[in-house]
Amino acid sequence: MKQYVVTISRQFGSMGRMIAQQLSRELGVEFYDRDIVEETASRMGLPVSVISNTEENSKSIYFKQQYPLGMGIASMRDEIFLIQKNIIRDLAQKESCIIVGRCADSILMDMENRLNVYIYAPMDARLRNAVELAKLDEKTAKKMIREIDRSRELYHRRYCPEYVDASTNKDIMIDSSRFGAEGTVKILAGLVREMFA
Repeated sequence: MKQYVVTISRQFGSMGRMIAQQLSRELGVEFYDRDIVEETASRMGLPVSVISNTEENSKSIYFKQQYPLGMGIASMRDEIFLIQKNIIRDLAQKESCIIVGRCADSILMDMENRLNVYIYAPMDARLRNAVELAKLDEKTAKKMIREIDRSRELYHRRYCPEYVDASTNKDIMIDSSRFGAEGTVKILAGLVREMFA
């Protein structure tokens, strides 16, 4: 097979991360998600928790302490994004892999052998997944679905000038509740094999 990258964006509770992990095993390629955060923390000399909180939330306690007047948060988020952008490009050039989130679909738009996937599901399925798989209570699950989806959308709007909605830069959008995790993996693996044989 040719060298390729699959990028996976997802709604919270759609099983996107689980599907990405299973797809990596099915295809025998690396899966990158938290590794990107860990490498960013290493390059910046900061704790992983600080990078995680800051990339997703400008109200990070660390940055409130560092910048009590609110200055510097945006530039720190921009610096995190630029470092992650370089890491994502390095990973894509090194080997076939699957990259979850972090605007990888936009970052790798100039790469010929890529498949940009968006995994979604209806609210009832996402809520059920959050309660059953993530072991959240229903109230917390509803709140997290709203907040994390909104945070991801704002992140895309900030760093992807071409972003209009979830379909921007996507080659395929798939409802994981329709096919289940295994069925979704099977569909995506077949597509990858067909495209990059």
